[in-house]
This record gives sequence, structure tokens and C-alpha cells, in this order.
Amino acid sequence: MCGILAVLGCSDDSQAKRVRVLELSRRLKHRGPDWSGLYQHGDFYLAHQRLAIIDPASGDQPLYNEDKKIVVTVNGEIYNHEALRERLTNHKFRTGSDCDVIAHLYEEYGENFVDMLDGMFSFVLLDTRDNSFIVARDAIGITSLYIGWGLDGSIWISSELKGLNDDCEHFEAFPPGHLYSSKSGGLKRWYNPTWYSEAIPSTPYDPLVLRQAFENAVIKRLMTDVPFGVLLSGGLDSSLVASITARHLAGTKAARQWGTQLHSFCVGLEGSPDLKYAKEVADYLGTVHHEFHFTVQDGIDAIEEAIYHIETYDVTTIRASTPMFLMSRKIKSLGVKMVISGEGSDEIFGGYLYFHKAPNKEEFHRETCHKIKALHQYDCLRANKATSAWGVEARVPFLDKDFINVAMAIDPEWKMINPQEGRLEKWILRKAFDDEERPYLPKHVLYRQKEQFSDGVGYSWIDGLKAHAEQHVTDKMMQNAQYIFPHNTPLTKEAYYYRMIFERFFPQNSARLTVPGGASVACSTAKAVEWDAEWANNLDPSGRAALGVHLSAYEKQVAASNAVKAPPKVIDNIPRMMEAAAPGLAITS
Repeated sequence: MCGILAVLGCSDDSQAKRVRVLELSRRLKHRGPDWSGLYQHGDFYLAHQRLAIIDPASGDQPLYNEDKKIVVTVNGEIYNHEALRERLTNHKFRTGSDCDVIAHLYEEYGENFVDMLDGMFSFVLLDTRDNSFIVARDAIGITSLYIGWGLDGSIWISSELKGLNDDCEHFEAFPPGHLYSSKSGGLKRWYNPTWYSEAIPSTPYDPLVLRQAFENAVIKRLMTDVPFGVLLSGGLDSSLVASITARHLAGTKAARQWGTQLHSFCVGLEGSPDLKYAKEVADYLGTVHHEFHFTVQDGIDAIEEAIYHIETYDVTTIRASTPMFLMSRKIKSLGVKMVISGEGSDEIFGGYLYFHKAPNKEEFHRETCHKIKALHQYDCLRANKATSAWGVEARVPFLDKDFINVAMAIDPEWKMINPQEGRLEKWILRKAFDDEERPYLPKHVLYRQKEQFSDGVGYSWIDGLKAHAEQHVTDKMMQNAQYIFPHNTPLTKEAYYYRMIFERFFPQNSARLTVPGGASVACSTAKAVEWDAEWANNLDPSGRAALGVHLSAYEKQVAASNAVKAPPKVIDNIPRMMEAAAPGLAITS
């Protein structure tokens, strides 16, 4: 992932302003450590911090059209750039970068070209002929992007909050699937798929169609000019990504450059579920497997830095981001700059354990729609920023536009969970890859129960975070929480602890408004909490909060354990885990 920053129409073309833009752009250098660029046209500034994945030699940004009248700064990957180049026969390209097509598409089609892009992207395009500009973000919000407004009438765009929070009067997340046009002066949604209306679909389930759509999504993400690998937790989603990648890697340009041996990466506490299953899947697929260990204390020590990079105080996002943040550092140390990951599957197929309690297919489908629309605030934000913190790019094939269209058109009756009929969560995805002749995965992995990432790295991780917060947030602090934090008031000591750290880095009101809130159990929306009366007393985003569903669920008497009065009673022995020897982040291959 790259980092982009644009200051547009600030009424200041001085050297001092240029220096300030450069200073702010450097706050994003972790996202793009390979090269920096800045284009200035009067009081318009387009800055770029590059992570070179495609055409590392000549693809530096900003990018231009033939006469340099149209300028673009881009973060992302355009997977269909070769096909788009073939349509632009009258244009001459300056680089081999996949993003080079954007300026030329604008020349050819005006502002209405964004839906032609197949990929993940955020970009700012400046037309110097009339000083107009457009800003766009990919369909689901895989790449992070923020928009801000200055008192001088300027508009600011940044890949992360830290690029604009100190200089804007107001700022907010740039909505996914939208385009901002200076000509119209507002936002419009360019991404308008059928499922967005939340109407209940009726297409019959065809396992081969679903399988082919996902294989295509993975294959197109093998486009790279640098070493890459796969994130492998041993769960269904990441294991399928790894299996398909291993199956199709041979014969690709990436294989010719870097060999056919796939590298896989996993992180966890000693003895965690993810480490065990990931090793088993890696052995089955024959990958070069890298296993990273961390201790509860390692994670706690990294919390502040993780929150600075992830830019949220959402509890479940921080729980999952911190191990991913630590793993990404190790991945980068091995010379790997791109990884393929399994985010998005649970939102599309209703894979979270609370979906067991969905009352009917209509509620089930609407919940999946809501979850996909909110991904940019949760898992996409985590995957993007936790990896980008160390100059690593994460690609997510489950969020491929074509694949989402196929998966979300299926009659949701097929997605409904029915244990009596042997249909556990994500049954239609599992069945699509249950191939007796050429197995993708071992059966018990293909039908393993869902583990949320923050649980799978080791149950003691979450329990350790709660115990740490208990030591640093007092009952008196919690009693005043509604006055200190009137917006999204933290209801637990863990949430209060994260909020204090976040507010220290990002004290502006606009910053706290970028983080979602509301009741949740096992990562549900607030609406889905209504599906089970018991859940209202057990509001925790861990999958183990799905009482009666998760095989290692919290004990029932823990239902109120996360309230402010008493420390949480947990199944795992926290002192035992925290007294364990701390080997740091030792890597074994």
C-alpha cells in the first residue's frame, strides 16, 4: 500500500506551505518507504509515498497523461490494467505501473470511468486545464481514505488520519464506492451493485459457479513484481486462499520471477489454535511456512503503537490488529512486500457465530449487507493499516467485485445455518471446495468451526488484555466515563483503556467520530443483538461471546463479567500465561 496526501485549493502557494505538505506526507512514509513524490500546481498539492509492487523501476508517482495536464496520485492495485490499456489504443503510457491507466481513462471517459477499474484503490486526479479534481475510493473500502476541510476553503485528502487531523477544521472517512467531484461540489456513489438495495435474492446455489468465481478472484491477485506470500491462520478462509494460490502459482509471471514455492505466514501465542491448524495446512499444501510467536506481554507492549497506526478505539479491531501488526513487521523483515489474506468471507456468507441465531433468511441477508457496507470501518481498516504500518500490502480476494456479485446473488436460504442438517456456518463455501478427486484441503480443516482472528491467535490474548485494562482503569474512572467520553462511551475497562490512548494521538472531535459504536456480540451489528435475549447481557465482540454456539464459549456466569464492578472471570489461567517465558517474536521456518 502507498500513502497519498492532497491539499486542494488552499490559497497558499508559498514555500512554507510546500514544506508543510512534505512534512505531513512523511507521516505516511511507513505505507510507502520506497520513494516519495510531490506535484505542485499553484495552490494544489499532490503528494505520494510509494510502495513499489508493480513496475518498481519506473512507476514512481504522481502519474501523468501525455502532456502532463492531468496528474494523479494513487494508492492501490488495478488488476485489469492490461485489458484497459488495450482499450486505450490512442494513448501513450509513461510507465508500466498498473495505476498509469487512470489519467488516460479520465481523458477518454471523463469522470464516469471509475466503475471500469477492477481492483482496490484510492486516488486524487487533478485536471490542471481548469483546476478541477476528482477523488475516488474502491467499492468496499479496502484502501483507507479520509477527507477534510480547512478554514481557508481547502479540501484535504489523506490515506490516514495522521496526514490531515492537525490541519483541518473538520474531517471524516471518505465513503467507499464514492466519488467526489469539484465540479459538482459533492459526493456521489459510483458503486451500485444489485445487492446494495438489500432486496432478497433468489438465484439457486451452484457450487461450481461459486468455486470458479473465487478462484478467478485469487488468480488475478497474483499480479506482482515483488516477493509475496499468503497469511495462513488454518481457518477456512485463509486456507482456501492458500490452497488456490498454491494450485495456480505455477505458470504465472510471479512464479517465473520468484519461483513456484509459496510462502505462508501465521502468528499466535504458544499452543494457540491458529498455529496448530496453520502448520497442518501448510504441510498439506507444501508451502514454506513461517510461524511467528508472541507473548501476551509482547502484544500489550505494542498496543499504543498499534492504535497509532490503526487509528481506531474499536475493541475487536484493536484485539485483532495487534497480532497482525507484529506479524507484518516480521514478514517485511523477510523481504516480502505483498500478502494475500482472507478478510471478507464472514460478512458475505454469514460466517460469524452469531449468525446461528438468525431468525429467517431475510434477516440473515440484510445483516450480511450491513456487514459488507461496514467493512471499511473494521476488517478492511485492520488489514490495510496493520500491514501498511510496515510497508506490506494486503490483498483480499473475497472482496473482489465480481465474486461479491456472485455470492450475494445466491438465495440466502442456502446460507442459513442448520446443524441438524450438517450445515454449519459458511456451508455453501465449504461445499463448493469439497472436491473428492482433487481435494483443496483436508476435510476437518474444510469443516472447522469459525475462529475470529483475535481468538484464534490464542484465547489468553483477549483474556490478558482484559486483565491488563483491569489494572489500569479504576471503577471511579468508569463511573465518570459518560462525562469524559460522551460519544461512544466505553462500557468496559478494556474499551476505556483503548479510548485513552486513541484520544492522546487524535484529540479532535472529528477523529472520535470516525470510529463506529453500538452494541455488539461476537462482531454482530446492534440490530443482530436482538436475535437472542441472552446476548444483551454478554456484549463482547469475541466469538466466544456467542453462548451456546462456540465450542469454547465463555461460561454463562461470565455474562456480566465485563461490567465495571469486578474483574472478568475467564476460563484460561491468565497469571500462568503472563508468567511464561517471553521469547519475543522468535521466527521459525
